Amino acid sequence: MAERRDPAAMPAPLRRDVGLLGRLLGRVLEESGGPALLEDVERLRHATIALRGASPSDREAARAEVVELVAAFDLDRAELVARAFTVYFQLVNLAEEQHRVRTLRERSRDGGTVRESFEAAVQEVRAAGGDAGLAALLDRLEVMPVLTAHPTEARRRAVVDALLRIGGLLARLDDPGLSAAEEADTHRRLLEEITVLWRTEQLRRERPTPLDEVRTVAAVFDATVFQLVPDVYRSLERALVGDAAGTRQPPFRPYLRWGSWVGGDRDGNPNVTAATTTAAMTVQADHVLRGLEAAARRIGRSLTVSAASTPPTPALLASLAGDEAAFPGPAAAIRRRSPDEPHRRKLLLVAERLAATRSCLVGEPAGGSSGGLGSSPPDPPAGGYRGAEELLADLRLVQGTLAAAGAARVAYGELQRLAWQAETFGFHLASLEVRQHASVHERALAELAPDAVGDAAALDRLATDGWAAHSGGSGGLEASPPVDQSRGAVAEEALATLRAMAEVQKSFGTAACRRYVVSFSRSAADLAAVRALARLAVPGGLALDVVPLFESRADLEAAPEVLDAYVALPGVAAWLQERGRRLEVMLGYSDSAKDAGFLAANLALYRAQGALAAWAGRRGVDLTLFHGRGGALGRGGGPAGRAVRGQAPGSVAGRFKVTEQGEVIFARYGNPAIGHRHLEQVTNAVLGASTPGALAALRAAEARFLPAAARMAAASEAAWRDLVEGDGFAEFFARVTPIRELGLLQLGSRPARRGGGGFDLAGLRAIPWVFAWSQNRCNLPGWYGLGAGLATVAGEPGGTATLQAMHREWPFFRSLIENAEMSLAKADPLVAEPYLRLGDRPDLVAAIREEFRRTRALVLEVTGAERLLGHRPVLRRAVDLRNPYVDALSFLQVRFLAELRAAAADGGRMADLVLLTVNGVAAGLQNTG
Repeated sequence: MAERRDPAAMPAPLRRDVGLLGRLLGRVLEESGGPALLEDVERLRHATIALRGASPSDREAARAEVVELVAAFDLDRAELVARAFTVYFQLVNLAEEQHRVRTLRERSRDGGTVRESFEAAVQEVRAAGGDAGLAALLDRLEVMPVLTAHPTEARRRAVVDALLRIGGLLARLDDPGLSAAEEADTHRRLLEEITVLWRTEQLRRERPTPLDEVRTVAAVFDATVFQLVPDVYRSLERALVGDAAGTRQPPFRPYLRWGSWVGGDRDGNPNVTAATTTAAMTVQADHVLRGLEAAARRIGRSLTVSAASTPPTPALLASLAGDEAAFPGPAAAIRRRSPDEPHRRKLLLVAERLAATRSCLVGEPAGGSSGGLGSSPPDPPAGGYRGAEELLADLRLVQGTLAAAGAARVAYGELQRLAWQAETFGFHLASLEVRQHASVHERALAELAPDAVGDAAALDRLATDGWAAHSGGSGGLEASPPVDQSRGAVAEEALATLRAMAEVQKSFGTAACRRYVVSFSRSAADLAAVRALARLAVPGGLALDVVPLFESRADLEAAPEVLDAYVALPGVAAWLQERGRRLEVMLGYSDSAKDAGFLAANLALYRAQGALAAWAGRRGVDLTLFHGRGGALGRGGGPAGRAVRGQAPGSVAGRFKVTEQGEVIFARYGNPAIGHRHLEQVTNAVLGASTPGALAALRAAEARFLPAAARMAAASEAAWRDLVEGDGFAEFFARVTPIRELGLLQLGSRPARRGGGGFDLAGLRAIPWVFAWSQNRCNLPGWYGLGAGLATVAGEPGGTATLQAMHREWPFFRSLIENAEMSLAKADPLVAEPYLRLGDRPDLVAAIREEFRRTRALVLEVTGAERLLGHRPVLRRAVDLRNPYVDALSFLQVRFLAELRAAAADGGRMADLVLLTVNGVAAGLQNTG
C-alpha cells in the first residue's frame, strides 16, 4: 500500500530548492562578510526557531535570548543580518512560486478535470443551461483587471529583475535533460545572481515618478501579459471544442479587457497632471504597437505557404497590391525573397504598417522618452493603420483566404493569437481611467460657476445645453481656450485633464480613455459635475463614462438613492440610452474597512452589491460592478476566485471588474503559469456564479443567514469604533507601528495622506494603515471586531451550529472567515507585544489581546479545525516556514524603532535599517498594504 503523504509536509522538490538557495546564500554571506556573519545569522535563526517551539513555561526565557542576541549587534552587523533575512525571504518566495508552477503542470498532466479550471466551468455551465445557456453566457462574459500604481510594491525594480533571473535559473534545474555540466553551470550562475542580489541596494533612494510607474506596468505587459492573454483564450477554446481548437473560428469573443489607473489616478496625487495622462498613453501605445509588430513579423516569416499549394483569394491580392504601393521599398525586398508566398508578404507588410502607425502615433523614442501625444505628431503616413479595427480586418482577410484554401489550421493557429492580441489590447494596451476626488470638482466649479455647485439639475443643463448662456460669474465660457489665466489652478487642471482625455480618444479611439471615476461620490451633483466640466473643456463632445465610487459604509448604503437621482437627470437619461443602458459603479473596499471594521465593511459591501443589482433590475440598467479591492486582506484582498463566488446574488451576471494593485500585479502576473491560473480561476468563478443554480443557492443562503450576519456586523462595528475612536488611539497607533517611518519608503509617486496637516487617522490612506499593522504583527484591520460579532450569534441558542452552517453553505461568509483566518495566522501576539508596549496604553493593549484571543477561538470553532489554517495545510506550511525568520526581522525592527524614536545617534542609517526590516517583513509575510 502506498504511504499517504502528509499534505502539510514540505514536498521534496520544494525542500530541495529551499535548501539549495539557503546554502548558496550562506556561501555568499561567508564570501562577503566572513564566517562570523553567517554564524551571527545562524545563531539568530536558531534562537527564533527555538522561541517558536518553546513551551509556555519556557517562552519568556526563549524570547529573552532572542532580545539579547539582537541587542548585541552594532548598527553595521544588524544591517547585514537584516539584509540576510530579507534576501532569504525573497529566495524562499521564488522557490514556492516555482513549486506552484510545478504543481500546476503536474495537475494538468494527471488527466481528469482540474478544480476551478476552464473545463470545470464549461461542464458546470453546460449542466445548468445546456449549449445555448453556455453560448449566451460566453457572449456576455467580461473579466476586466485594472492595474493601479497604489504604493504597495516595496521592492526596487532592480531587485525584482534579479529575482526574475534567479527564478529562471531555478526553473532550469527541473529540466530532466540537463547534462551534469549544464547543471553545474546553472548552480554557478545561481551563485553569481544571488551575489548580485545580496549586493543590490534594497531601498529606493528616490520616489518614482508617475511615468516611472507607467513604464513598470508596461514592462509587465511586455514580460507576460501580452503572451498570456492568447494562451488563456486557447485554453478556454480547448475546454469548449477539444481537439478542434485551432481549426476554426473560436466559439467566443475575447472577454479580457485590461484597464489602468497608472498615469490617470490623480486622487490625492498632485504629481499626476493632464500632461502625465497623455504621456502615459504614449508609453502604453509604444509598447503594444511594438508587440503587435514583432508578432506580425514573426508569424510572417514562418508563413511560407506557397500560392500553388494555398491559392490566395482576389481580395487578398488586391489588399497586397495596395500595401506594396504604400511601402514600395520594403515590398520590393520582401518580394525578392518570397515571390510565390503572398500570405507571407501580406503579413510582413502588416508589420510595416504597424511600424508606420507607431511612428505616427508615438514617434521614435529618444533618450528614454517618446514623442506622440503632446508633441504634435505628423499626419498619418501612407499605409499606416487608423485603428486596430483595420489591423483586424487585414488579419481576418488572411485567415479567410487560408481557410478557403484548406489551410484552416494555419488560419486559426498563430494568426489567431495575433488577432486575439489585437482585439484585446487595441493600439492602446489598456483603457486608461481617470480618477479624481469629488471635492476637487466642487472647488473647480466654485471658480467657474459658483451658483451651480451642488445643484445636479443646473449642472446637467450645463452639460446638455452648454456654457455659452451661463451667467454665474463666468459667462461666455463655451468657447474654452486651451488655457485661461483668469481661472484658478484647480479649475484649469480639471479642464486640462478632460481635454487630455479627448486628445487620447482622437489618437487611439474612445475605448482608450473614456472612464472617469469620482472618488467619494455622495450625490448626483458629484457625478453631474464631471459632465458639466467636460462640456466646458471639450465643447465638441467627449465620450465620457462617469463612474461613481462609493467608499464609506454610509455611502454604500445610500448608493441606490444617489443613482436614482443621477439617472433621472434628462441629460444623463439620454446618455444612458445611447450607451445601451450600460452603467458602471465602483465599490471601495479599503476605506469602508477602515471606516467600519473588517466584518461590518464586508457585509456593507455585500449588501450594497445586492441592493445595486436589484436597483439595476428595476431600472432596466445593464450594471457592471467595479471592485476596488486591495492586495491585503484588510483592504478586500484574498483569492479572487472565491471572492467572486461570494458576491451577492445577481451582482456578477457574467462580468467582473477589479483593481490589481502594486505587489499583487507582480504576484499574479510576474510568472506566466501563475498568471494563467489566476485568470482561469477568475473566469471559472464568474461563469459559475452566473448560473441559475448558483443564484438560487446564494439567494437561499442569504435569506437564511443575512439576519444573523447583520447582528454580527452591528456588534463588530461597535467594537471597532470603541477601539479606533477612543481617546488617544491615533497617538497609540503612531507609537506602536512604524507608520511615520513608512512615509520614508519611496514606494510610489502618491503621498501616503490626502491633504497635509498633522497626523490623524481620517486623512491617512488605507494602504499605509494596513501596512503599518502588518509590520507590528498585529494585522488588526484583517480581524479586529470579528470576534465580537461571532460571539453575538455564538451566544444565542444553537448559535454555534448556525455559524458552522453559514460557513458551509454561504460562499460570502466562507470567504470572509478564510480571509480572517489568514490574517490571524500571520498575526503573532508574542512578537507584537514589544511593539504594543511602545504605546504606553495597557488598556488598549488588553483590548487588542482579548479580541485576538476571542476571534481566534471562535474562528476555530466555526471551521472545526484544531489550529488556524488547519484545513488548508499548504498555506499553514508556508506560514509556519516563514514565522521564525520574520520574527528575527521583527525583533530587529522593534529594537531600532525604539532607539530611532529616542533620537539615538546615527539616525539616518538607523532609519534605513528600520526600512530594510520593513522590506524584509513584507517579503516574509508576502503583503504590504
